[in-house]
Amino acid sequence: MPFWSFVFYLATLVSFMFNISHALKLHYGNETDMQALLAIKEKVTQDPHGIFTSWNNSVHFCSWEGVICGHLHRRVTKLHLTSLDLVGTLSPFIGNLTFLTSLKLELNNFHGKIPPQVGGLFWLQHLSLTNNSFSGEIPINLSSCSNLVKLGVGWNQLSGKIPFELGSLQTLERLQVHNNNLNGPIPVTLGNLSAIKSLSLSVNNLEGTIPSSLSQLKTLNVLGLGINKLSGIVPAEIFNLSSLEIFTVCYNQLYGTLPSDFGLSLLKLKVLKIGHNWFTGPLPKSLSNASNLVELDAYGSNFTGKVSIDFGGLSDLWWLILASNSIGTGVVDDLSFFNSLSRCRNLKVLDLSDCKFGGEIPDSIANFSTTLLSLRLGGNQLFGRIHSGIGNLVNLTELQLQNNNFSGSIPEVVGNLRRLQLVDLSENKFSGSIPPSMSNMTRLYSLHLEKNELTGNIPLSFGDFWYLQDLDLSQNHLSGTIPDGFMSLTSLTNSLNLADNQLSGPLSVEIGALNNLGRLDISNNMLSGKIPSSIGRCVGLESLVLAGNLFEGIIPSSISSLKGLEELDLSRNNLSGQIPTSLQLISLKKVNLSFNQFEGQLPTEGVFRNATAISVSGNRKLCGGIPELELPICPNADPEGSDKSRSIKLMIPLLSGLVALVFIMSLVIIIRLRKASGEPSLTSSPVTYERLYRATNGFSSANLIGNGSFSSVYKGVLDPGDCMVAVKVINIDQQGATSKSFMAECEALKNIRHQNLVKIYTACSTSDFEGNPFIALVYEYMPNGSLESWLHPIPGADASTNEARILGLFERLSISIDVACALEYLHNHCHNLIVFCDLKPDNILLDNDMTAHVADFGLTMFFSETMSKYSSTGYAAPEYSIGGKASEFGDVYSYGILLLEMFTGKRPTDSMFENGWSLHSFAKTALLDDIVDPMLLPSNSRERQEAEEGVLINQVDTSIKQAQECLVSIIQIGVACSAESPRERMDIRDVVKELQLIRDILLASHAIHSSTSGSLRFEGSSSRSVTSNWQNFTSFRLP
Repeated sequence: MPFWSFVFYLATLVSFMFNISHALKLHYGNETDMQALLAIKEKVTQDPHGIFTSWNNSVHFCSWEGVICGHLHRRVTKLHLTSLDLVGTLSPFIGNLTFLTSLKLELNNFHGKIPPQVGGLFWLQHLSLTNNSFSGEIPINLSSCSNLVKLGVGWNQLSGKIPFELGSLQTLERLQVHNNNLNGPIPVTLGNLSAIKSLSLSVNNLEGTIPSSLSQLKTLNVLGLGINKLSGIVPAEIFNLSSLEIFTVCYNQLYGTLPSDFGLSLLKLKVLKIGHNWFTGPLPKSLSNASNLVELDAYGSNFTGKVSIDFGGLSDLWWLILASNSIGTGVVDDLSFFNSLSRCRNLKVLDLSDCKFGGEIPDSIANFSTTLLSLRLGGNQLFGRIHSGIGNLVNLTELQLQNNNFSGSIPEVVGNLRRLQLVDLSENKFSGSIPPSMSNMTRLYSLHLEKNELTGNIPLSFGDFWYLQDLDLSQNHLSGTIPDGFMSLTSLTNSLNLADNQLSGPLSVEIGALNNLGRLDISNNMLSGKIPSSIGRCVGLESLVLAGNLFEGIIPSSISSLKGLEELDLSRNNLSGQIPTSLQLISLKKVNLSFNQFEGQLPTEGVFRNATAISVSGNRKLCGGIPELELPICPNADPEGSDKSRSIKLMIPLLSGLVALVFIMSLVIIIRLRKASGEPSLTSSPVTYERLYRATNGFSSANLIGNGSFSSVYKGVLDPGDCMVAVKVINIDQQGATSKSFMAECEALKNIRHQNLVKIYTACSTSDFEGNPFIALVYEYMPNGSLESWLHPIPGADASTNEARILGLFERLSISIDVACALEYLHNHCHNLIVFCDLKPDNILLDNDMTAHVADFGLTMFFSETMSKYSSTGYAAPEYSIGGKASEFGDVYSYGILLLEMFTGKRPTDSMFENGWSLHSFAKTALLDDIVDPMLLPSNSRERQEAEEGVLINQVDTSIKQAQECLVSIIQIGVACSAESPRERMDIRDVVKELQLIRDILLASHAIHSSTSGSLRFEGSSSRSVTSNWQNFTSFRLP
């Protein structure tokens, strides 16, 4: 009995000691986890959403936000802190969370190196650090995490090589290292990842060959190797991976032929992107068996041989790009595969341009799916007439048949394609007149019919193309006059080219309405009369070519108003008189005035200082100029008393009287016209205080439309019948402007005119009724108020008003372009550089058409304030705070902040921006969904999942996705403009070009995908648009 008592006693003691030991381990283990979490928190420098406020001793750390613990041992097993805009580094104490199975920190702004201590987390299964700013190399010891299922470090700034040790991770299913700066070869050991399903290495600088060991990955679904520097041949064994669904190797330097039978083994293949390589041989016929294929992109890969693929079985195919390959032979049956292609009922984009195809367009074109949006057959050897069946493709938005040998007339059925936006039929042999039915294509923004044999008049209906931005009818046999309707196409922004035709008659004075036009070429016609002075209102012109006509008279002095003009060609006309010195424009780079009847002295400044940039031959009465032109020396004045001198002396008083009479009559007419049109009846003389007092009802609060420390703005009517004006009363006490400097600068500002600047009518500098100094500006009144009131409506306002004051995507983009154009004009096209210094939503006013006009430009020239005091908080460039001088770089910074505010909906002074956190850093580091104003961007979680895979493929929400891409580009421009260093900021000229291109793409994308459902806001798109280059946009799609 004592023996068994002893045994029982011993067993009880052992059990007690075990429980004590377990309790101690649990206690100290919990303490270790908590200290590790606090160390992680300490390394986070910015927590804009206050996530870490819950990380305190008031609750157990297992209840902290983002922390998940095991139920039994209460140790941290998961740490999920995603999409929280966190900024900081990752603490090495992460390695003390030894029970961790999942670490997800994606979509933040963690920077610095990935701590090697992560490699000690033996139980880790999911590691996701994507979409951060981690740098340095991928830690080699991550290979010690032998239980890893997902390893995601894409969209960072990692460098160095991919560790070959990662090949030992036998449980790994997803390896994502795309969009980094990795270099070196693809490790052969990755072929040992026996469980891998997705391998995304795209968008790096990887080089060398594709290792054949990857063919061992029998479970692989996604293989993304695109946009690297890979070379050599693609191992044939890879084409036997029967589980492969997405295969992208585009934008590399791969060569060789593709296996003829790989379509038989890749039966699950959905996306094949092999473009921009150096492949040879034919496209494999076996692709006919890849019945799940959705996208096939082989652009510019040097393929040869006829297309033998039977597309009839590819029922899901919607994207087919075979352009820029030598897959045509120039014979009549090159397009025989159209018969099978017509059975692809989901086809939307077909690009077969520059392939050397011959023959006629097959009859089967009539049977193509009406889902087809883009048809590109340009740059081939096709001939015959355009098949009338093309009229069945009623949803086409893009038709490119340029540079072929088509003949006959343009068929009337083209008018059935009412959705067309881009039409290019240039460089063919089309004859006959332009069909009137083309007037049905009212959505056109680009029309090219140049280099054909078209005859007859230009249809009057072309004046109804309200969205047209680019029109080229040159090198045809068109006759008649230029329709006046053209002059109302204010949408024309790129080019109007009517050169090399047989057009006659005068150039309409209404040409001045084309104030957005960039290039005008009407050379080599039979146009006559004088060059209208209204052409000086075409302030957007960069190139003006009027050569080879019958124009006569003098060069209008108004051409000097074209501050952006770079090329001027008036050669081979009957122009006479002297060459005005006003042509010495700084912007002019090339001038051709040859073979006219000009006389007198040739200017010697500006472009006229460069003999290679000007041509004045064939003007026998010209003299002077620079010596290199070898013109005769201008003679001295005739001897006093000669008959010519006496005649001139007699004519002077007569001409003076005539000029005075014309001036008086013109002034009367102008005043009457202004009265009739409602323009304010102001002269160049300053307006009186009494008149402004009456106009604003004694500067009453009812007329007050804006107020600030700098000034107060009132609306008013100066005289009965006049239009409304805005009166800005300057607060002299705070500004220190003198009356003399104010009036002098106002006089200069009145002469600055641009469609996106608020017009200054006049100024007032006097005393009020009590003898106090009073200065004010009289502006053009803008009925839709300031951009501030649209971006940030006053809370509590009427609901209907707030609903009306919602700016859509197109409106915001158009406004941003308007503002950029105004800045570009102030910086580059005024006589002297004008720096704005206080760009903000309050200073951007909107007219009836929602066109933006910048107000208060140039006012800093006569206020004795430092920039840091004058510029508004949040919009002022950082260099102003340390006494930096005003510069155009400061304006670009303010514009960048403004752009970010417009598309995020957040003011730069928002309460979330503190402790070094700013609108700039917010936009730079956050995900698009988190920064863009929610009303502009519908949610689409599936696209983010696909982006993580490194595959940008979207069949259903393509228009939404492309709008997202445009928004990303806009945000990037805002970030680039608001860079800390002035020299790192974008040039405002580049900003204008980039934003216009984005608007082109967005407009084209919206129309192309109009059949796709989506909830994007496209207000304003009906009236505000620019030229598109959708082909370039859609041909570049990341793998």
